[in-house]
Amino acid sequence: MSIGLLGQKLGMTQLYTEQGEVIPVTVIQAGPCCVLQVKTLEKDGYEAVQLGFKDKPRRLAKRSERGHVANIDSKRQKAAAAAQVATRKKAECEPKRFVREFRAAVDGVEVGQNFDVELFDKVFAVDVTATSKGRGTAGVMKRHNFSGQRMTHGVKKCHRHLGGTGCSSYPSRVLKGKRMAGHYGAARCTVRNQKVVLIDKENNLLVIRGAVPGPTGAFVSIRPTNKLPAPKHNKWRLA
Repeated sequence: MSIGLLGQKLGMTQLYTEQGEVIPVTVIQAGPCCVLQVKTLEKDGYEAVQLGFKDKPRRLAKRSERGHVANIDSKRQKAAAAAQVATRKKAECEPKRFVREFRAAVDGVEVGQNFDVELFDKVFAVDVTATSKGRGTAGVMKRHNFSGQRMTHGVKKCHRHLGGTGCSSYPSRVLKGKRMAGHYGAARCTVRNQKVVLIDKENNLLVIRGAVPGPTGAFVSIRPTNKLPAPKHNKWRLA
């Protein structure tokens, strides 16, 4: 496992290769991300790097969020200092809107360090995790791509209905997992093996091929893909 980046989806567009081939792409503002906490095997039981993305106004941040990134006066801190108890090192930055951690080796990573889009300079493909668009309660045609019933004589006012769900006399019930209407979207999902098309280091933009979960403005987690076999060449890479 390797360290990834946090970012925000800016939208979709399309680019063209020198041969005139169109590439549908998603533009993501990836970083800069500040290291808020480093978890070690000795103290936490596992290794991970906690990153934060995009500053959050202090008036909107809770006291616990401000105390997580910077030292603030509190009774607990004064008691720990009086007892000479070592406390975690703070990043000394602004509270962050989006905080996630990546399971990865922590060698050489320090609290307060910043990662930007250069982290993906030699990466061919990435996995993107986000919360998909919420669509509320949806029918089976929208939720499961059912074809619906016939639009012919004898079918009255149930053209988009599910149809029969029974199982005759045995087992006389609806089996678990039956695809029906219900809540659709607003779930955490990952799109894997997305090819990196372009990296803009000046503006911290990551352009990848294809679509990404979530609406425009959604926060996303990006990490190098672990899908095997690893690609040896990316024909979509422009720069």
